[in-house]
Amino acid sequence: MTVRQIRLFGDPVLRSECAPVGDLDDGVHALVDDLVETVQLPGRAGVAAPQIGVGVRAFSYNVDGEIGYVLNPVLVETSGEPELIGEGCLSVPGLWHDVLRYPHAKVTGIDVDGNPIEVEGDGVLAQALQHETDHLDGKLYIDRLESAERRIAMREIRESDWF
Repeated sequence: MTVRQIRLFGDPVLRSECAPVGDLDDGVHALVDDLVETVQLPGRAGVAAPQIGVGVRAFSYNVDGEIGYVLNPVLVETSGEPELIGEGCLSVPGLWHDVLRYPHAKVTGIDVDGNPIEVEGDGVLAQALQHETDHLDGKLYIDRLESAERRIAMREIRESDWF
């Protein structure tokens, strides 16, 4: 297991739609181990495979002491009245903006043995499930900002010391 470096805004892997996980081989097991170890660092609610440079549909999460992962996740349900909620992203460090998210979400997928799994939650977990599945579709949270707010975010990125 290895804590992997997070890819930053501008890396093409973050803008590419991810391929489904195929064979559940040793490589997939190692990827899951790395995702789970990488998400366990303080301040991390989720890490998607493209954030560590791997273009497949997989993510890990770490919310309220619950740590897990999903392979080939599909966001199958969102519910409640969408609300603006503060959000940041490891791939866009230092920025924090309000994004419209549903207060409840459910994702289905599989585990490393091919067994079906379902992760469902409210609040921060719902937000993380939506955020991480966006990553797998090549979207960053800044893509969901209102146009004026997105312009501010893009200026902040250009002025950042990491870009």
